[in-house]
Amino acid sequence: MSICKFAAVYLSKTPALMPAIFSDFMWRGLPEVDGVGQVYLTFDDGPHEQWTPWVMDQLEAHNGLGTFFLVGENVDRHPELYAQILERGHRVGGHTQSHTNGWEASNITYLRSYLQCQEKVESDLFRPPFGRISTAQARAVSTRSKIVMWDVLTGDFDHSRSPKSCVDSTLAAVEPGSIVVMHDSEKAAPRLREVLPALLNRLDEKGWSAASL
Repeated sequence: MSICKFAAVYLSKTPALMPAIFSDFMWRGLPEVDGVGQVYLTFDDGPHEQWTPWVMDQLEAHNGLGTFFLVGENVDRHPELYAQILERGHRVGGHTQSHTNGWEASNITYLRSYLQCQEKVESDLFRPPFGRISTAQARAVSTRSKIVMWDVLTGDFDHSRSPKSCVDSTLAAVEPGSIVVMHDSEKAAPRLREVLPALLNRLDEKGWSAASL
């Protein structure tokens, strides 16, 4: 049995029903820490030789931290970037070894990919690629890792959308406690390079902090 497809529905703002149904997953973070609003910027599919350093530079310029959900194959290609992410104070999580789709892979294949990634990405956090994971897969993964979903989906992965469309929908949806999904990848770059600076500027305007999970 697969988890309802609404778990990965493509909406900028996750419907309130989803966290209620799948309450074992993490959908939001703490809205405030010491009276300061917190927004949790997350980046999937890296590390990437160009866009991961760019993302870290953007965050540093705004005194922010992020969480990077890393594909094991990309960690194998760029171990120095994995080390830099940690050295610069960010948090990491797994994203399977080969960006495995849980709705298309057998449970054995999926869990092997999960474990291969977690062996090199030292973290108790995991995000399923595409947000797609079956009930059996989620049950197994949850014995070792916290499954992290999202509150705001920027759509930076969608080449059919304009950067402005992604910026506008993201800024309208984000609020303290939001877990925001972006991608430090070549595919997402045309929209990422507009969305991330705009989002960080909005956080500055509101007096909110970009925090790691």
